Formats: sequence, C-alpha cells, structure tokens
Amino acid sequence: SHRRRRRRRRSDMASCSSSSSGGGSSSSPSSSASGYLFGLVWLGAAAYASYFFLEQAYRIRLQAIDEFGPVIHEFDPYFNYRATEYLYEHGAKKFLTWFDYKVWYPLGRPVGSTIYPGMQFTAVFLKNHIVGDRMSLNDVCCYMPAWFGALASLLIGLLAYECSLPQNSNMTLFGVLVDAMKGRYTDDKTAASRSSGGSAGRRIFGLSSPAVECGVFACGIMAVVPAHIMRSVGGGYDNESVAVSAMSLTYLLWIRSLRSGDDKSWIYGLLGGVAYFYMVAAWGGYVFVLNLVGVHALALVLVGRFGRKVYLSYSLFYAVGTALAVQVPVVGWAPLKSIEQLGPCVVFLGYQVLYLCEVIRKKRRLSRADAWKLRIRVGLIAAIAGIVLVMLFVPSGYFGPISSRVRGLFVKHTKTGNPLVDSVAEHQPASSQAYFQYLHHLCTLAPIGFLIVVFQFGDGPSFLLVYGVTAYFFSHKMVRLILLTGPIASALGGIAVGRIFAWAIGQLWGGGDEGETAGEGGGGKKVPKATPADEKGGKADGKKSKKSKKGGGGGGGGSSSSSGDTFAGLTAVKDGFVKASNSQEGIITKRTLALISLGFMYVFGLRFKDYCWRLSKGLSNPTIILKGQLRNGETVYVDDYREAYWWIRDHTPEDSRIMAWWDYGYQITAISNRTTIADGNTWNHEHIGLLGKILTGPVDESYEIARHMADYILVWGGGGGDDLAKVYLASNAPVLCNIPHLVFIFIASLLFRRTEPSSCEDCQQCLQGSLPGRSDVPRLRHDGPLWDSLPHDEGIPPLQPPRPSDQVGRRGRPHQIRGSLPFQIRQGPRLQDPRSLHGIQKLGRRPGQPSLRRSRKLVLPRAVSPRPTGRTQYEDGFRSIGGFQQERIRRRVSEAVL
Repeated sequence: SHRRRRRRRRSDMASCSSSSSGGGSSSSPSSSASGYLFGLVWLGAAAYASYFFLEQAYRIRLQAIDEFGPVIHEFDPYFNYRATEYLYEHGAKKFLTWFDYKVWYPLGRPVGSTIYPGMQFTAVFLKNHIVGDRMSLNDVCCYMPAWFGALASLLIGLLAYECSLPQNSNMTLFGVLVDAMKGRYTDDKTAASRSSGGSAGRRIFGLSSPAVECGVFACGIMAVVPAHIMRSVGGGYDNESVAVSAMSLTYLLWIRSLRSGDDKSWIYGLLGGVAYFYMVAAWGGYVFVLNLVGVHALALVLVGRFGRKVYLSYSLFYAVGTALAVQVPVVGWAPLKSIEQLGPCVVFLGYQVLYLCEVIRKKRRLSRADAWKLRIRVGLIAAIAGIVLVMLFVPSGYFGPISSRVRGLFVKHTKTGNPLVDSVAEHQPASSQAYFQYLHHLCTLAPIGFLIVVFQFGDGPSFLLVYGVTAYFFSHKMVRLILLTGPIASALGGIAVGRIFAWAIGQLWGGGDEGETAGEGGGGKKVPKATPADEKGGKADGKKSKKSKKGGGGGGGGSSSSSGDTFAGLTAVKDGFVKASNSQEGIITKRTLALISLGFMYVFGLRFKDYCWRLSKGLSNPTIILKGQLRNGETVYVDDYREAYWWIRDHTPEDSRIMAWWDYGYQITAISNRTTIADGNTWNHEHIGLLGKILTGPVDESYEIARHMADYILVWGGGGGDDLAKVYLASNAPVLCNIPHLVFIFIASLLFRRTEPSSCEDCQQCLQGSLPGRSDVPRLRHDGPLWDSLPHDEGIPPLQPPRPSDQVGRRGRPHQIRGSLPFQIRQGPRLQDPRSLHGIQKLGRRPGQPSLRRSRKLVLPRAVSPRPTGRTQYEDGFRSIGGFQQERIRRRVSEAVL
C-alpha cells in the first residue's frame, strides 16, 4: 500500500508538470492569444478550402454544358430522360404500371417494373419542389450530375473526417489481432480514454485536427478525380451520377454508427438502411454496397470487435434496408432469393446467433472455454437448420442464378456464356494504364493512406481497408468498376495528404516550443520531460506490468497492457525517437522536412488539378454532337445525329417501326418518337440474336426476315466506328458472332428448311474454337414449318426514285457536306438492289394494314457501301442451350409469330 501511494504521488506530480509545460498555453495570456489566433486562422482556412473544392467539383462538371449547351449525352441517358418525362407528365401511379409499346417491337417492355426509378423520382422532385419554373425538366436532368457530383465530394470528405477522429483511430490492426487471439476486447470507454492521451491531436472549436485536414483534402480529391467525373459530367443523366452520392451516404452513415465513445451511435445504422434503400432505387450496383457492408460486419467478428453496438448497427441496417429494398418493383424479393445477395443475409443470421451466445455467456458468467463451447454448439444447430432449409427450397427453384455480369467478375473475359456481356468493352479487365488514367497520383497516395489506416485502426476506419481491397479486386476484373475506386481512393489519399499537411503545419507553427507534440497534426498534449521521480519509478511500474499479465480479463486495461507488452520493443524505439526529435537539431530537421513536404504537396497538387481538368474536357464531349476543326482553323459542331432523328420524326408516319443496331434504340425512341426493334436494355437475347442476324447476314435472307418486323432500317456510315465497322467486327469477332449464332439458328430452323450443306470456313467464331466447327451447316430456303403462318407479302412494289424535294432536313434546311464528317446525310442515287439494307429503305407492310405515304430515304454514299459476302454463316449452337432455355425460346418465337 505504501508503494501504491508513492506511485500515485508520482503520477500526480507528472500530470501537474504536463499541464504546466505542455498544456500551459491556457495559463499564459500570450500563449492563449496565440492559440486562439491559430484556431481562427485554421478554421477559416478549412472553411475556405472546403468551399473552393466544392466549387471546383461543380465547375469541372459543367464544361460540356458551357460548350454544347444543356444536351443529354450518350444513349442510356435518353431512356432515363424519356422515363423522367413520362413520370413528370403522368404521375407515379401510372409510371409504375407503364407498359411501353414503342420499344422491343412486337414485345414491348414494362418500364415501371424493369427500371431503377430513384433518379427519375429525384429529378421530378427537384423540378416540382426546388427549381419550379426557373428550369425546364431537360435542364434539371442535365445539371443533376454536377449537383450530385459536388454532393458526393462533400460526403467523401465527411467520411474521411469520421475515420480520422481520435476516438475512432486509436488502435493498430496488429494490436487488435493480438487482443483477439488472447480473447481481450477494448470497449468504447477504454478507447475514449486512449484518445484523450498524447496521440489525440488537438481540438479547435469542437473540431479535431488532423481529422479536419483529412476530410478537406479527401473532398478536394473527390471533386476532380477522373474516376468519378467520367460518370458525373453535365448532361450524363445516368444512374451512376446519382448512385455514387447514395453509395457514399450509405457508407458514411454505416461508419458513423460505429463511432467509439457514443453509446447511441447505433441509431445511424437505421439511417444507413434508409440511405441504402435510396441506393437500391437508384442503381443496380446496390449489390456491391450490400455485400461490402456485410463483408465488413463479418471482418469485425473475425478480428474480435463484435459487441452490442456492432450488433445493433448491422441488424438495423440490414433489416430496415432489406424491408425497404423489396418495395422497389425491379428488385422484389431478390435480396432473399438471389445467390449473390444471400451472403449479407447469412451474416445477419450469424449476428443473431452470436448475440444470443453473448447474452447466455454474460447471464451464466461462463469462462472463455465454456463460451467457445456454447458458440460451437449453437452454431452447429443453426448451420444444420440452415442446410435443411436450403435443401427444401433448392428443388422448387426458389434461389435465382448468378447474373452474367456478376459471373464475369470471377471468370475470364468472354467466358461468361452471355455474348452480350462479353461484347461490351467496359467489361474487359482493367490495366495499369487505366488505373493511372482515372486515378493519376492516387495510385501512389492511396496505398500510403492504406498503411496509415493500418496503424490508426478502429471499427470505422477498418471499413476503408475492406473497401479498398474489394474495390481493387473487382475493378481489376472489369474496367467499368474503376468508378467504385474513386471514393475509396479519394478517402485514403485525403487521409495521407491531410495527416502529412497537419504534421507540417504543426511543426512550423508550434514545433519550437519545449516539449514537442506527440500526436498527428502538432496538437494535443505535449510530451513532458522525464522527471527524476519518473525515472526512479520505472522499475516499480515494470513490476506492476508483470503482475498485470496474470490478470487476464476482457477489460480495457487488459487490452492495453497486452498490446504494450507485445510491442514493447517498438514502443521503446518510438520513445527514443521522440526524445531525439525534441532536441534543437531535431526541431530544425523536422521544420525543414515540413517545408519540403508542403512544397512537394503544392507542386503535385497543381499537376493533379491540371491533369484532371484536361482529362475532364475530353470526358465532357457528348457523342451525339461532334466537334471538329476545318482546314482554316474554324471550329464546327456536327449535329447530324439529332438532325437525322428530327428528320425521321418529321418525315415518317407516327406508327413507323425503325430497325437499327440496339445502341441507337434509346435515341430513336426519345428524339424521333418512333417504335424500335431493340435498344440498350438487351433484356431479350433471342430478340437481339434475330436483329444481329438481320444486320450481319446476307442481304437476300436478311431482307426476307426484316420486312416482317420493320418499315425502315437506319444505318450510320462514313466513320471508323460506324455501323459498317460493326458489320466487319461481327463477321470477324467470335464474341459478336455468338450473338446471332447461338440464338438465331433455332429460330431459323423453325422459319426455314435445311437444304444442301455449305462450308463454315469463313466463320471466325468456329475457327476460334468457342463453338465446335461443323461442315454440315445448311443453306436455308423459305419452306419451314412456321413459314406459312407468317403474314408476308407475295409481291413488294419497287422503290420509286427520289425527288429533289427530298433533299431537305429539319426546318427545310438542305443537308450539306461539311468537311470530313463521321457520316453524311444526303440524297444519293437509287440503289440497284431495292432490297438492300444500306440505308433507310421502305419495306413491305403486312396485308390488311393501311398503306404508308411515300417515304424519304437516307442513303449512304455508294463509296462506303459494304460488299455482300453472299455466304450464309450459321453455327448449330442451339444444342448447347439447356432444355429450359430451349422451351423459353420456342414460347417467345410462337408469341412473336402470333
């Protein structure tokens, strides 16, 4: 007892010395004034930097609107705008039951139950309740990506701030793993007491440093990083532009629900479930968000961080989020039936089992060994019950298959079995060049931030480690998913830059004071000089630490002592380094390094900003309006795409059916308001296969099929990436060759009858070996079992030669050839073959339907007309399709014929 009283007196003397030397700024009027001035300058700089970064996030996304005006970009955004327009005009009730008969002729599409409507509802809400009559609906849709891009930058800044708070980042990953192996757990009170120690940083006006610096820099990086800009430029009215903000809000609320020292923080788990519901309604990538939170919840259990707060946070998040997600029509019961979404459900059920075991352990006061026996018994019972339920539901087809896109993440590209997925360039694996293009300096900063999080560990920051590893894995498999690396790379890069910046400012502002700061950012308690009493008491403290090893227990003190004993050598090295750095030479060295660090940060920051602005200008060019330069240097804007669509709208009957590559289906329906055969939704592979056969097959056979489906065929030509290049690619690429071959062969077998065999040597698909080559591929003629049931014309009237009056465009303006254009809209000579597919041609109508007025024609120049091969290229791939799929194709073919 005498020794204990003596140690208590020494600790009191040390605390008094610390308050007089390190925290003595409050006692001295000059020090107090200096600290207050520093706080004002620091807070003003942080506020101005946040405003500047958010302004940059908004301006960098408006380059397309500033140059081209409020124009919708690409293809998919036109469908989104058309759906938004329908919702705005008819209301939510009719929108959710909307069946669009103008697409996927003759099948149509139930839009209300096949769309993620979150973005449409958001746009209509902004139009009705925020902007009103000051902006049109088109302008709201064009500006929304810029608004939500700035919002996503702010949310990522708050996420980095939350993960850098002292009470959330006061452990190390290695110490947590050691505590988990020894069965020790650090509760929130112990974590909060650690954060009030020497490494807590400083608090200025209620804000923590360096957490504020980390948040500000993360916001600035997210504002301009190309990985986010590529899906959030003005006019890019696509789901990802809204979904990234919803995803960032979900992550922020989930991490906030795990804050240490706050007993009521689990309520944010419930709010995170609501944010997840908005994410589900906005984008199909909600599966990634759900699984990522589930994996993090599982990781917390594996590292021994499971507790009441974690249990309540995840249980509320999953229960509320899933209950709301099933209300979205396109999702339905998929969270409880789809295999790719059942993992988080298993984690949720496992949490209930673990918490039940914890309640029983505390009630019975079981030892560690008995607690593990209880967990094993209860876990085995739950596992057996789960296996029995799965065996009961599997034969009934309750569980859905894994989608082709998800399957493509785990198998090599072009091996998913779905040729439509394999043919998309965005689904190819990412390369190192792609990472540097969209992340630039973050390729270096993000790993540094990752290491900092490892040594500034906590329940919340651990989410960044899980997110970083997962995002890198999936983005490496599919280049499109580099979009998911933007938020995590910005957060980790902001943490790295923020902590270095805060340390450098701390050295330059107050590094010369006696007793240098021990924590990040130059703040917090100063390290007091060792007193003689402390040196004498070192042996007594060592004896106490040895006795504490025998104590065991799950309290916070046990965890602290275990970590200290395990890393005693590292702690001694750290203490020696701190003492050396407090010398006069050490202070000068640190200030020099601080100046060099700030100089490097300024130079690389300017280079990163200039690169992002330069790349964003290229990402802001809409594909529907092209920008070019004449020989005299004059800049011209080629608007032929929209003029062609306007021409179709003004010069074709309202019930016309336009056949084109499915890429243009959305634009034809939205701008021309005409019925299309297929579009970018690609939900019906058989329909896509038939369209691909028509557009890539021989003219004679393709025409006989096309005249029963469409009135006009639209083909773009005159550039390197036009439809003629697609025909060449389809005849030489195995992937695109799969689309008509795998599906159309069965349809053709019903419509036609086999005749003499022909060679398959020209089919590159067979030469590549993705399907077995056959020498008995037949030529086909019109005499199949379903040919007689098809409504067709015996004779087709020949096309009439065009008149000079047809050579006009929208509003009576003549089309002109302006330099080297990607394609040309002009009146060409009459083609020799009236059944050619090389242009918009009048096709035969079904008997009994009203005749159409004489149609105009958009004819490609003869110089770019493709040369028909005259050969039939088929592959009997229908045998590789399962019986269920065969029956599905037969049923759809019969419905289409009827």
